[in-house]
Amino acid sequence: MIVSLLGGLALFLYGMSMLGSGLEKLSGGRLEQTLEKLTNNVFKGVLLGALVTGAIQSSSATTVIVVGLVNARILKLRQAIGIIMGANIGTTVTAHILRLSDLSSDNFFLMLLKPTTLAPVVGIIGILMVMVGKKQKYKTLGEILLGFCILFTGMFNMEAAVSPLSESPEFAGLFASLSNPVIGVLVGTVVTAIIQSSSASIGILQALSSTGIITWSSAIPIILGQNIGTCITPILASIGASKNAKRTAAVHLSFNIIGTCVFLIVIYTIQSISPFSFWDLPIDKGGIANFHTTFNVCVTLMFLPFVGLLEKLVIHLIPDQQTAGEVDDPAIALDDRLLASPGLAIQHCRDAVLQMGKLARKNFSASVRQLEQYNHKEAEKIREREDTIDRLEDRLGNYMLKIPQDNLSEQSSATISALLHILSEFERIGDYSINLVEFAENMESTGAEFSPQAQFELTTIGEAVGEAIDMALGCFEKQDLALAETIEPLEEVVDQMQETLKDRHINRLRNGQCTVDAAFPFVESLSCLERISDHCSNIGVYMISYVRGSDEVDHHTYIMQLHAGQVGHYNEQFRRYTEKYYDQIRSAKA
Repeated sequence: MIVSLLGGLALFLYGMSMLGSGLEKLSGGRLEQTLEKLTNNVFKGVLLGALVTGAIQSSSATTVIVVGLVNARILKLRQAIGIIMGANIGTTVTAHILRLSDLSSDNFFLMLLKPTTLAPVVGIIGILMVMVGKKQKYKTLGEILLGFCILFTGMFNMEAAVSPLSESPEFAGLFASLSNPVIGVLVGTVVTAIIQSSSASIGILQALSSTGIITWSSAIPIILGQNIGTCITPILASIGASKNAKRTAAVHLSFNIIGTCVFLIVIYTIQSISPFSFWDLPIDKGGIANFHTTFNVCVTLMFLPFVGLLEKLVIHLIPDQQTAGEVDDPAIALDDRLLASPGLAIQHCRDAVLQMGKLARKNFSASVRQLEQYNHKEAEKIREREDTIDRLEDRLGNYMLKIPQDNLSEQSSATISALLHILSEFERIGDYSINLVEFAENMESTGAEFSPQAQFELTTIGEAVGEAIDMALGCFEKQDLALAETIEPLEEVVDQMQETLKDRHINRLRNGQCTVDAAFPFVESLSCLERISDHCSNIGVYMISYVRGSDEVDHHTYIMQLHAGQVGHYNEQFRRYTEKYYDQIRSAKA
């Protein structure tokens, strides 16, 4: 019987996990992204917390995500409080799904809703969608249906395993002892903490209710304890996190402990004055689900006017340190706790890659200015930003490899692949910008200077490359296919400018118009600028591949098609950039 019970629990937990991960994969993280952006007041936070938790079937998962968002400084503590309140309400959805097994009617449509009929039908449809479906979204929907089927199969197994207990006086005596509120709360807390899911522990209690031995008096304290036990997951997730992340976990714990104490006092006070008629009657699945929801809704309503006091309470429990503040590191947004929602984790990776590109663009502009007039303090700032870029590349690469592949749609997998390519291109742009700074430093140490004509030429080609970086950033940020196709014509103009300027500078060197000390930095700077434009072109090709949804666009084939006029308006754009940049240096005095 114990083995059957544990086997049923295993199926139940797996079904709930499969159902939640399928819904997460289908949403692509959009639910969590909405939760992140639309929590400017506590009421929205409660609503969104309930919706997200109802979808992913786990208040623990929602609170872990919230701890991660607070740790990444994306959400404030007060915003997190509303979401946690809503998560407690959303987690009651599972219990209401399970109560369907108590349906009894001769009506055909109601009989179809009874899980003993519905679960196998849903399972058959689900496996057909997984095996026959060609599109990923149909396969994912099939996984959701299979998760629903497995969830109820586990429930049926648990009910079958515990059914003999209805005849056991020892079992009846055990649950009679749980009517003691303290013991009942402790049992509910410990069991839920062990399996780290209040939905699962509620499911076990609903399965046991089928024996007819569990009464309202023994079930109520257990349900209250289950709400406390589910806090263990976010508490564990907050270990090693920031103070506000720890406070977020403390909010969840405080909310449930205070709510449990208030409910116990109110219920047992009323019971002692005017005993409930149902107190010693058996409770069914519907009664468990109703009380679970009533508790969480009432406690949320009770706390809504006192969100500020709850915030002050956890700040008092976890006070600020007197030591130095936390470092503002952009890589901190890549919190491992967000991996619980792959779609949300990918979105934050995309934001981090964009931030990395903007840092590279800023460094490029500053590096070109260094060639005009070297400044030691500015050079140090450039190197600090380069350290941040390198740190972001390393953190992003490792972080994206941690994202669970099993929960990714084809689109999400393609996004990760594109991000890995693009972050490498932005990092190389940063490296070449540092090279420009080093050339400027060498010239400063030797006292060499560019001639006015050479400086004009470097500035002009630098403006062209700067526009290429802007277009690469723009097409990445907006996923703009048309903008991505305009990068290569400009890159081709930069190539021509480099060749022309290199030849022109060699002539100046031969004629004695330029010193040897300035010649090497000039030619190498041209080479760096041309390579930066190459990386911008690569970003454009990766974005074209990603937006089109193709596995890979061959770079050389694409370039050949462009030059042949088979893609976009290459010739027209090439002429425009030639007039804008190349004609400036061609018409200038050599």
